[in-house]
Amino acid sequence: MTHPLVIAGSGLAGYNLAREFRKLDRDTPLMILSRDAAGFYSKPMLSNALSANRTAESLVMKSADKMAGEVLATIRPQVEIASIEAANRIAVLTSGERIAYRDLVLAIGADPIRLPIGGDGAADILSVNDLDDFARFAARLDGATRVVVLGAGLIGCEFANDMLARRIAPTVIDIAAWPLGRLLPEAAAAWFRQQLEAAGVTFRMKISATTVERNGDAYRVTLDDGSVLDADLVLSAVGLRPRTALASAAGLTVNRGIRVDRLLATSDAHIHALGDCAEVEGLVLPFVMPIMHQARALAATLAGKPTPVAYPAMPVVVKTPACPTVVCPPAANAEGSWQIQPQPDGEGGLEGGVEAQFLAPDGTLLGFALLGAATARKQALTTRTPAALG
Repeated sequence: MTHPLVIAGSGLAGYNLAREFRKLDRDTPLMILSRDAAGFYSKPMLSNALSANRTAESLVMKSADKMAGEVLATIRPQVEIASIEAANRIAVLTSGERIAYRDLVLAIGADPIRLPIGGDGAADILSVNDLDDFARFAARLDGATRVVVLGAGLIGCEFANDMLARRIAPTVIDIAAWPLGRLLPEAAAAWFRQQLEAAGVTFRMKISATTVERNGDAYRVTLDDGSVLDADLVLSAVGLRPRTALASAAGLTVNRGIRVDRLLATSDAHIHALGDCAEVEGLVLPFVMPIMHQARALAATLAGKPTPVAYPAMPVVVKTPACPTVVCPPAANAEGSWQIQPQPDGEGGLEGGVEAQFLAPDGTLLGFALLGAATARKQALTTRTPAALG
């Protein structure tokens, strides 16, 4: 009997790998293990579901049963791997059940980072990292008008913009000097902040929360400058940490994520990783496009044709309708500087949008940020930007 290819995780990474694999191999037994109900949904849709008037239930595009038929797999919802016996190729579930595998793929995602915040309301701080989280968040929004968002990165800004559709006035706080601090140069971020504040978002930058105290049915958030914000709800969106504990306990090499090579193989040749939990040549990229490229490459490898993953230039679309934004960040070690580009009308680029280019000393384009009307330049600049992983 042939042991199955086992995929741990039923998110975008796990299901897209299953779909790509089935295009190449219809016969190898396939099993998908899921910590939740295993319905297929798009996680990026969580941060703009409110304005689309979507519920947690309506975000599910296909049930586990339908996905099982589509990818010809045995899908096991509500189960989790407790340990891996790599030498024997055995995955041990928390129930004690032992599952033998031909190959194991870890598509187990990442956990929200929790800030060290005190106070009797700290345990009530919400984060949204999956469908169940979103259901709890949406239920708590009933009647809320004041929400404090911890984190002015991509997810924090997207949720803040989305809450405007519910007539909620969000206040976003961050220790960074400006919003989207890891993606935008200061001048572009200033314009981004201006647009979102005009729409109803408040930003408090260079500041952090120290305590969250219950105040009846609401909360009082104390900041490190001594000021206090009243809130009906506190949402944390300060980032994700790849789930590496399972891999580490199995003796696999981990760093920021589960370390894999260009074939997405871990330090054990029969265990692979992709998605938010994986670190590929030092890169941990929790975005849709890297996942799609990983899934295609790994599917080919697992079907018998070793295929190294490669990343083209992959612009990130920030879902903030109050300020449409596209960013293609330069490599972390890139030498160069951000330059604000004049718009075609010659007005400096600060009226209808902003175009910022990250240029090498010789003038080569290494990255870009486009805001407002300048997002129309996305395709033109993408074709000039070098591959993220060639």
